[in-house]
Amino acid sequence: MQIAEILRSKGSDVVTVAPHTSVRALLATLADHNIGAVVVSPDGYRIAGIVSERDVVRSLHTCGADLLDLPVESIMTAVVHTCAPEDPVEGLRRTMTEHRIRHLPVLAQGRLVGIVSIGDVVKSAISELVGERQHLVRYLQGQY
Repeated sequence: MQIAEILRSKGSDVVTVAPHTSVRALLATLADHNIGAVVVSPDGYRIAGIVSERDVVRSLHTCGADLLDLPVESIMTAVVHTCAPEDPVEGLRRTMTEHRIRHLPVLAQGRLVGIVSIGDVVKSAISELVGERQHLVRYLQGQY
């Protein structure tokens, strides 16, 4: 299975914020969309970084409440792992596990075209297993 198949089923909408957006506004965006991370982008197509709830919590520890008025670019992860629509989901599973990443932006020709979460990857794995199970059951019942 390829990343493109996940995007076809979940959609390719990506919530982004500009680098100068305040952490306070970021938190409102996360809450409004019920998501755990957003891509930081100056234009909605290029990636400047990614910021998650975890980044906010860790920064609160060092900055305190003053963090809320800082720009997102001050707490974002600037080196972002990405994937392409044609990449296999299996490779994405490995990347997410090895690097402890929960969200990966999807780029096509250098442009942001989607985002895949660990939940999307797990859902695709379950879907594959259900399909294999159904195939095996039909085989065992002599339906082939």
